[in-house]
Amino acid sequence: MKKYSVLLLILLINIAAHACPACEKAQPRLLRGIIHGAGPDSRWDYLIVWLAVIATVGTLFYSIKWLIHPGESDASHIKHSIFHHDNLG
Repeated sequence: MKKYSVLLLILLINIAAHACPACEKAQPRLLRGIIHGAGPDSRWDYLIVWLAVIATVGTLFYSIKWLIHPGESDASHIKHSIFHHDNLG
């Protein structure tokens, strides 16, 4: 039963994500059929969105990179105080 409810939820989200015919006519060709409501007012809106996308992708990339391979090899780094049990009281 749980699988079917998740599948139904995914289908409903997919249907809700498509634009209605009235909104589709008001959108620019690039976004037509994807979003509801008013489209971008100017080229500045596209610039703001692309800058946010670049910042998000960059943050995600470096977060994963430094999580997998942090690169701190200095013996005096604070992480070594946690790894060595002789420093515990």
